[in-house]
Amino acid sequence: MQAEKQKLTVRLCGPRGFCAGVDRAIQIVVLALKKYGAPVYVRHEIVHNRYVVEGLQERGAVFIEELDEIPEEHRERPVVFSAHGVPKSVPVQAQERNLFYLDATCPLVSKVHKQAMRHQRLGRHVLLIGHAGHPEVIGTMGQLPQGAVTLIETVEEALRFDAPDAELGYVSQTTLSVEDTAEVIRALESRFPNIQAPAAESICYATTNRQEAVKAAAPGADLFLVVGAPNSSNSRRLVEVAERAGAKRALLVQRASEIPWDTVGRLSVLGLSAGASAPEIIVDEIIEAFAKRYDVTVELAITAEELENFPVMRALRDVELTKTDMAFVNGAG
Repeated sequence: MQAEKQKLTVRLCGPRGFCAGVDRAIQIVVLALKKYGAPVYVRHEIVHNRYVVEGLQERGAVFIEELDEIPEEHRERPVVFSAHGVPKSVPVQAQERNLFYLDATCPLVSKVHKQAMRHQRLGRHVLLIGHAGHPEVIGTMGQLPQGAVTLIETVEEALRFDAPDAELGYVSQTTLSVEDTAEVIRALESRFPNIQAPAAESICYATTNRQEAVKAAAPGADLFLVVGAPNSSNSRRLVEVAERAGAKRALLVQRASEIPWDTVGRLSVLGLSAGASAPEIIVDEIIEAFAKRYDVTVELAITAEELENFPVMRALRDVELTKTDMAFVNGAG
């Protein structure tokens, strides 16, 4: 006789998964493949998710780190810039090589670029709150001349910062912890009361919404899983938020195969969310994996509704996608 399964409540966060910027970026690559055929080159991972990258590779996308990796005989092929944004030098290099490029930079990242450039235009030294080495940070710093931006990663760095003889303005990476960033800003404002904030919030709506949903679902959770890649900033922040908000343990996983069943222990409440570049099909996969071992009841922890939609560039708007294409773009297949 089969043993009765232990009951498990899965608190499923909403919003979760793909945001409008990620959806747009993936759609641009899929549309470019439909319109121009393979290969379509993509500079850097279009978004930080292995499932998405591998799915696009199967359709004919070729991922590169630098433009000089494009073979001479493929110079006429399209190249797509990732959702994280690129330094100004990259489009210049593309033009010098006579490459046809499509910029999939998230519009909210582009807004941060504009805010940083506005600070500089008004004579301010720009402080960028973010994580060193992240593609978005590299892209934002690359909008301004060398030396015009100082990266601030922590409160300690904010307190040590030796200000130049100039007015100051700040912007931040779009995928940071809302609370951590607020602490850095408070530290900067305590030292430099006249520092200028950006004209609009830098941390994007999707980052904020996903963190708020995790805060609602985490208290009392025996385990909290966040679907996302190790190099996904917004996904890693969700793990930190879950732990701070009361989850006994929080982990980042890319697929159900990464769930450490041997160390999971007894569970009665599981929290579950997904970073902004993680497709819904993997969330479903994880729920199914727990349903094989537990008697699962899913409870929704919804804190906001997202209706944002960022259209693709005009060059691709005449292309129609199949239902299969749209399922992939929307993270469902």
